[in-house]
Amino acid sequence: MGGDHGPPVTVPAVLKILSEQQDVQIVLVGQEAVLTPLIEKYQAKLAGRLRIHHASEVVGMDERPQDAMRKKKDSSMRIALNLLQVGEVQACVSAGNTGALMATARFVLKTIAGIDRPAILSRIPAHHGHTHMLDLGANADCTPEQLLQFAVMGSVVATDLQSMTRPRVGLLNIGSEDIKGNDLVQEAAKLLQSSTLNYIGFVEGNDIFSGEVDVVVTDGFTGNVALKTMEGAARMIGATLKREYTRNVLRRFSALVSMPVLKAIKKRFDPGQHNGASMVGLNGVVIKSHGSADADSFANAIRVAIVEARKGVPSQVSQLLQEQVK
Repeated sequence: MGGDHGPPVTVPAVLKILSEQQDVQIVLVGQEAVLTPLIEKYQAKLAGRLRIHHASEVVGMDERPQDAMRKKKDSSMRIALNLLQVGEVQACVSAGNTGALMATARFVLKTIAGIDRPAILSRIPAHHGHTHMLDLGANADCTPEQLLQFAVMGSVVATDLQSMTRPRVGLLNIGSEDIKGNDLVQEAAKLLQSSTLNYIGFVEGNDIFSGEVDVVVTDGFTGNVALKTMEGAARMIGATLKREYTRNVLRRFSALVSMPVLKAIKKRFDPGQHNGASMVGLNGVVIKSHGSADADSFANAIRVAIVEARKGVPSQVSQLLQEQVK
Protein backbone atom coordinates (compact mmCIF):
# COMPACT_ATOMS: atom_id res chain seq x y z
CA MET A 1 0.00 0.00 0.00
CA GLY A 2 2.99 2.31 0.47
CA GLY A 3 5.40 4.22 -1.70
CA ASP A 4 4.57 7.09 -4.01
CA HIS A 5 2.13 5.08 -6.12
CA GLY A 6 0.83 2.14 -4.06
CA PRO A 7 -1.23 -0.69 -5.62
CA PRO A 8 -1.24 0.69 -9.21
CA VAL A 9 2.50 -0.12 -9.22
CA THR A 10 2.87 -2.97 -6.75
CA VAL A 11 0.07 -5.13 -8.15
CA PRO A 12 1.28 -5.09 -11.81
CA ALA A 13 4.77 -5.91 -10.50
CA VAL A 14 3.39 -8.91 -8.62
CA LEU A 15 1.53 -10.13 -11.72
CA LYS A 16 4.74 -9.81 -13.73
CA ILE A 17 6.68 -11.95 -11.24
CA LEU A 18 3.94 -14.59 -11.09
CA SER A 19 3.99 -14.89 -14.88
CA GLU A 20 7.78 -15.36 -14.85
CA GLN A 21 8.19 -17.71 -11.90
CA GLN A 22 5.63 -20.47 -11.72
CA ASP A 23 6.77 -21.77 -8.31
CA VAL A 24 6.23 -18.47 -6.48
CA GLN A 25 3.19 -17.57 -4.39
CA ILE A 26 2.45 -13.99 -3.35
CA VAL A 27 0.23 -12.51 -0.66
CA LEU A 28 -0.94 -8.94 -1.21
CA VAL A 29 -1.35 -7.33 2.20
CA GLY A 30 -3.54 -4.25 2.26
CA GLN A 31 -7.02 -2.87 1.94
CA GLU A 32 -9.13 -5.52 0.27
CA ALA A 33 -11.54 -3.06 -1.33
CA VAL A 34 -8.64 -1.38 -3.13
CA LEU A 35 -6.77 -4.54 -4.13
CA THR A 36 -9.61 -6.81 -5.27
CA PRO A 37 -10.58 -4.84 -8.44
CA LEU A 38 -6.94 -4.89 -9.55
CA ILE A 39 -6.61 -8.67 -9.47
CA GLU A 40 -10.12 -10.11 -9.86
CA LYS A 41 -9.71 -10.96 -13.54
CA TYR A 42 -6.49 -12.87 -12.76
CA GLN A 43 -7.70 -14.76 -9.67
CA ALA A 44 -9.04 -17.81 -11.52
CA LYS A 45 -5.84 -18.23 -13.52
CA LEU A 46 -3.63 -17.67 -10.47
CA ALA A 47 -5.70 -19.61 -7.95
CA GLY A 48 -3.50 -20.79 -5.13
CA ARG A 49 -0.65 -18.49 -6.11
CA LEU A 50 -2.09 -15.05 -5.40
CA ARG A 51 -4.33 -13.95 -2.55
CA ILE A 52 -5.22 -10.88 -0.53
CA HIS A 53 -4.74 -10.58 3.21
CA HIS A 54 -6.80 -7.66 4.46
CA ALA A 55 -5.23 -4.92 6.56
CA SER A 56 -7.40 -1.99 7.58
CA GLU A 57 -4.61 0.56 8.15
CA VAL A 58 -1.83 2.09 6.08
CA VAL A 59 1.40 3.66 7.36
CA GLY A 60 1.92 7.10 5.84
CA MET A 61 5.24 7.96 4.23
CA ASP A 62 5.73 10.84 6.68
CA GLU A 63 4.68 9.06 9.87
CA ARG A 64 7.11 8.72 12.75
CA PRO A 65 8.40 5.12 13.01
CA GLN A 66 7.44 4.91 16.71
CA ASP A 67 3.86 5.96 15.98
CA ALA A 68 3.50 3.52 13.12
CA MET A 69 4.80 0.66 15.26
CA ARG A 70 2.75 1.39 18.36
CA LYS A 71 -0.49 2.80 17.00
CA LYS A 72 -1.06 0.98 13.73
CA LYS A 73 -1.07 -2.69 14.61
CA ASP A 74 -3.38 -3.52 11.72
CA SER A 75 -1.34 -1.73 9.08
CA SER A 76 -0.38 -3.57 5.90
CA MET A 77 3.26 -3.25 6.93
CA ARG A 78 2.71 -4.78 10.38
CA ILE A 79 0.51 -7.60 9.10
CA ALA A 80 3.00 -8.51 6.36
CA LEU A 81 5.80 -8.75 8.92
CA ASN A 82 3.57 -10.79 11.23
CA LEU A 83 2.99 -13.27 8.39
CA LEU A 84 6.75 -13.52 7.93
CA GLN A 85 7.32 -14.00 11.66
CA VAL A 86 4.95 -16.98 11.88
CA GLY A 87 6.33 -18.56 8.70
CA GLU A 88 3.26 -18.08 6.51
CA VAL A 89 5.47 -16.24 3.99
CA GLN A 90 9.24 -16.43 3.47
CA ALA A 91 9.94 -12.77 2.59
CA CYS A 92 8.41 -9.32 2.87
CA VAL A 93 8.74 -6.55 0.25
CA SER A 94 7.62 -2.98 0.90
CA ALA A 95 7.90 0.40 -0.82
CA GLY A 96 6.62 2.17 2.29
CA ASN A 97 8.10 4.32 5.04
CA THR A 98 11.71 3.11 5.53
CA GLY A 99 12.00 4.11 9.18
CA ALA A 100 8.67 2.50 10.06
CA LEU A 101 9.57 -0.67 8.18
CA MET A 102 12.91 -1.01 9.97
CA ALA A 103 11.47 -0.25 13.41
CA THR A 104 8.51 -2.59 12.98
CA ALA A 105 10.61 -5.36 11.46
CA ARG A 106 13.07 -5.17 14.32
CA PHE A 107 10.21 -5.32 16.85
CA VAL A 108 8.35 -8.19 15.17
CA LEU A 109 11.20 -10.32 13.82
CA LYS A 110 14.02 -9.45 16.22
CA THR A 111 17.65 -9.61 15.15
CA ILE A 112 19.72 -12.71 14.48
CA ALA A 113 21.64 -13.93 17.54
CA GLY A 114 24.97 -12.11 17.58
CA ILE A 115 23.72 -9.17 15.49
CA ASP A 116 23.34 -5.95 17.45
CA ARG A 117 21.50 -3.94 14.79
CA PRO A 118 20.06 -4.60 11.33
CA ALA A 119 21.64 -2.72 8.42
CA ILE A 120 20.46 -1.52 5.03
CA LEU A 121 22.37 -3.00 2.11
CA SER A 122 22.06 -1.98 -1.53
CA ARG A 123 23.78 -2.84 -4.81
CA ILE A 124 25.83 -0.09 -6.44
CA PRO A 125 26.70 -0.29 -10.19
CA ALA A 126 30.41 -0.97 -10.68
CA HIS A 127 32.83 -2.10 -13.39
CA HIS A 128 32.41 -5.77 -12.48
CA GLY A 129 28.65 -5.64 -12.05
CA HIS A 130 27.75 -4.51 -8.54
CA THR A 131 29.35 -3.49 -5.28
CA HIS A 132 27.30 -4.32 -2.19
CA MET A 133 27.40 -1.50 0.34
CA LEU A 134 26.17 -1.25 3.92
CA ASP A 135 25.06 0.37 6.15
CA LEU A 136 23.18 2.98 4.13
CA GLY A 137 21.34 4.80 6.87
CA ALA A 138 19.97 2.55 9.58
CA ASN A 139 22.78 3.10 12.09
CA ALA A 140 24.44 6.51 12.25
CA ASP A 141 26.72 5.53 15.14
CA CYS A 142 28.43 2.16 15.13
CA THR A 143 30.98 0.15 17.08
CA PRO A 144 33.87 -1.82 15.53
CA GLU A 145 32.03 -5.04 16.39
CA GLN A 146 28.97 -3.86 14.48
CA LEU A 147 31.07 -3.08 11.40
CA LEU A 148 32.36 -6.66 11.55
CA GLN A 149 28.76 -7.84 11.72
CA PHE A 150 27.92 -5.70 8.67
CA ALA A 151 30.84 -7.31 6.82
CA VAL A 152 29.48 -10.78 7.61
CA MET A 153 26.00 -9.83 6.40
CA GLY A 154 27.33 -8.17 3.26
CA SER A 155 29.46 -11.20 2.42
CA VAL A 156 26.45 -13.51 2.62
CA VAL A 157 24.23 -11.32 0.44
CA ALA A 158 26.98 -10.77 -2.16
CA THR A 159 27.62 -14.51 -2.28
CA ASP A 160 23.95 -15.32 -2.81
CA LEU A 161 22.98 -12.53 -5.22
CA GLN A 162 26.14 -12.62 -7.35
CA SER A 163 27.11 -16.30 -6.96
CA MET A 164 30.51 -15.37 -5.51
CA THR A 165 32.73 -17.78 -3.63
CA ARG A 166 34.78 -15.38 -1.51
CA PRO A 167 33.52 -11.78 -1.88
CA ARG A 168 36.20 -9.17 -1.31
CA VAL A 169 35.37 -6.98 1.69
CA GLY A 170 36.68 -3.43 2.07
CA LEU A 171 36.29 -0.94 4.91
CA LEU A 172 35.45 2.58 3.72
CA ASN A 173 38.06 5.10 4.84
CA ILE A 174 39.64 8.43 3.89
CA GLY A 175 42.68 6.62 2.50
CA SER A 176 43.88 3.12 1.74
CA GLU A 177 46.98 3.38 3.93
CA ASP A 178 46.93 1.46 7.22
CA ILE A 179 47.61 4.60 9.26
CA LYS A 180 44.59 6.50 7.90
CA GLY A 181 41.21 6.83 9.60
CA ASN A 182 39.64 7.35 13.00
CA ASP A 183 39.56 4.98 15.96
CA LEU A 184 36.38 3.31 14.70
CA VAL A 185 37.81 2.11 11.40
CA GLN A 186 41.20 1.28 12.95
CA GLU A 187 39.60 -1.02 15.52
CA ALA A 188 37.19 -2.49 12.98
CA ALA A 189 40.12 -3.23 10.67
CA LYS A 190 41.78 -5.31 13.38
CA LEU A 191 38.61 -7.37 13.81
CA LEU A 192 38.25 -7.89 10.07
CA GLN A 193 41.88 -8.90 9.69
CA SER A 194 41.42 -11.67 12.25
CA SER A 195 38.12 -12.86 10.75
CA THR A 196 37.56 -15.63 8.20
CA LEU A 197 36.23 -13.09 5.69
CA ASN A 198 38.11 -12.13 2.52
CA TYR A 199 39.09 -8.73 3.90
CA ILE A 200 41.23 -6.68 1.48
CA GLY A 201 41.79 -3.59 3.64
CA PHE A 202 40.73 0.05 3.51
CA VAL A 203 39.00 1.38 0.40
CA GLU A 204 38.17 4.95 -0.61
CA GLY A 205 35.01 6.38 -2.14
CA ASN A 206 36.27 6.01 -5.71
CA ASP A 207 36.94 2.29 -5.10
CA ILE A 208 33.21 1.62 -4.75
CA PHE A 209 32.89 1.57 -8.55
CA SER A 210 36.31 0.14 -9.38
CA GLY A 211 35.48 -3.54 -9.51
CA GLU A 212 38.26 -4.19 -6.99
CA VAL A 213 35.90 -4.74 -4.05
CA ASP A 214 32.59 -6.62 -3.71
CA VAL A 215 31.39 -5.50 -0.26
CA VAL A 216 32.01 -2.01 1.16
CA VAL A 217 31.40 -1.63 4.90
CA THR A 218 30.77 1.66 6.67
CA ASP A 219 28.55 3.26 9.31
CA GLY A 220 25.06 4.40 8.35
CA PHE A 221 25.85 8.11 8.47
CA THR A 222 28.77 7.88 6.05
CA GLY A 223 27.02 5.31 3.89
CA ASN A 224 23.88 7.38 3.46
CA VAL A 225 25.87 10.51 2.59
CA ALA A 226 27.86 8.50 0.02
CA LEU A 227 24.71 7.02 -1.50
CA LYS A 228 22.94 10.38 -1.81
CA THR A 229 26.09 11.89 -3.33
CA MET A 230 26.16 9.14 -5.96
CA GLU A 231 22.49 9.66 -6.78
CA GLY A 232 22.97 13.42 -7.06
CA ALA A 233 26.01 13.03 -9.30
CA ALA A 234 24.13 10.63 -11.57
CA ARG A 235 21.23 13.08 -11.92
CA MET A 236 23.61 15.95 -12.66
CA ILE A 237 25.42 13.96 -15.36
CA GLY A 238 22.12 12.97 -16.93
CA ALA A 239 20.83 16.55 -16.94
CA THR A 240 24.11 17.84 -18.37
CA LEU A 241 24.07 15.32 -21.21
CA LYS A 242 20.49 16.25 -22.05
CA ARG A 243 21.25 19.96 -22.01
CA GLU A 244 24.37 19.63 -24.18
CA TYR A 245 22.76 17.28 -26.70
CA THR A 246 19.82 19.67 -27.23
CA ARG A 247 21.85 22.88 -27.45
CA ASN A 248 21.58 23.16 -31.27
CA VAL A 249 20.51 21.23 -34.38
CA LEU A 250 23.90 19.65 -34.96
CA ARG A 251 24.03 18.32 -31.42
CA ARG A 252 20.48 17.00 -31.69
CA PHE A 253 21.57 15.05 -34.76
CA SER A 254 24.59 13.67 -32.90
CA ALA A 255 22.24 12.62 -30.11
CA LEU A 256 20.23 10.55 -32.61
CA VAL A 257 23.41 8.90 -33.85
CA SER A 258 24.57 8.03 -30.34
CA MET A 259 21.10 7.08 -29.03
CA PRO A 260 21.89 3.34 -28.62
CA VAL A 261 24.87 4.21 -26.44
CA LEU A 262 22.90 6.76 -24.43
CA LYS A 263 20.08 4.26 -23.82
CA ALA A 264 22.58 1.64 -22.68
CA ILE A 265 24.18 4.10 -20.26
CA LYS A 266 20.79 5.17 -18.92
CA LYS A 267 19.77 1.56 -18.34
CA ARG A 268 23.08 0.74 -16.64
CA PHE A 269 22.69 3.53 -14.10
CA ASP A 270 18.91 3.46 -13.74
CA PRO A 271 18.20 3.03 -9.99
CA GLY A 272 15.24 0.86 -10.89
CA GLN A 273 17.55 -1.77 -12.36
CA HIS A 274 19.18 -2.13 -8.94
CA ASN A 275 16.04 -1.70 -6.83
CA GLY A 276 15.64 -3.74 -3.69
CA ALA A 277 17.64 -2.85 -0.57
CA SER A 278 18.11 -5.68 1.92
CA MET A 279 17.38 -5.09 5.60
CA VAL A 280 19.93 -7.62 6.76
CA GLY A 281 20.43 -8.91 10.29
CA LEU A 282 16.76 -9.68 10.94
CA ASN A 283 15.22 -13.10 11.55
CA GLY A 284 13.56 -12.94 8.15
CA VAL A 285 14.05 -11.59 4.64
CA VAL A 286 12.84 -7.98 4.39
CA ILE A 287 13.40 -5.99 1.18
CA LYS A 288 12.84 -2.24 0.88
CA SER A 289 11.90 -0.88 -2.54
CA HIS A 290 12.36 2.73 -3.62
CA GLY A 291 9.21 4.66 -2.81
CA SER A 292 9.20 6.08 -6.35
CA ALA A 293 9.57 2.67 -8.02
CA ASP A 294 7.54 1.85 -11.12
CA ALA A 295 6.20 -1.66 -11.79
CA ASP A 296 9.40 -2.95 -13.42
CA SER A 297 11.51 -1.53 -10.62
CA PHE A 298 9.30 -2.99 -7.89
CA ALA A 299 9.46 -6.35 -9.66
CA ASN A 300 13.25 -6.21 -9.28
CA ALA A 301 12.82 -5.80 -5.52
CA ILE A 302 10.60 -8.89 -5.45
CA ARG A 303 13.27 -10.82 -7.37
CA VAL A 304 15.85 -9.92 -4.72
CA ALA A 305 13.47 -11.16 -2.02
CA ILE A 306 12.93 -14.46 -3.85
CA VAL A 307 16.67 -15.11 -4.16
CA GLU A 308 17.34 -14.27 -0.51
CA ALA A 309 14.45 -16.47 0.65
CA ARG A 310 15.57 -19.41 -1.46
CA LYS A 311 19.15 -19.08 -0.27
CA GLY A 312 18.14 -18.64 3.37
CA VAL A 313 20.13 -15.48 3.97
CA PRO A 314 19.29 -15.13 7.72
CA SER A 315 20.49 -18.65 8.52
CA GLN A 316 23.61 -18.16 6.42
CA VAL A 317 24.40 -14.92 8.28
CA SER A 318 24.00 -16.76 11.59
CA GLN A 319 26.31 -19.56 10.48
CA LEU A 320 29.03 -17.24 9.14
CA LEU A 321 28.80 -15.09 12.25
CA GLN A 322 29.42 -18.11 14.46
CA GLU A 323 32.61 -18.84 12.53
CA GLN A 324 34.01 -15.45 13.55
CA VAL A 325 33.80 -16.22 17.28
CA LYS A 326 35.29 -19.70 17.27
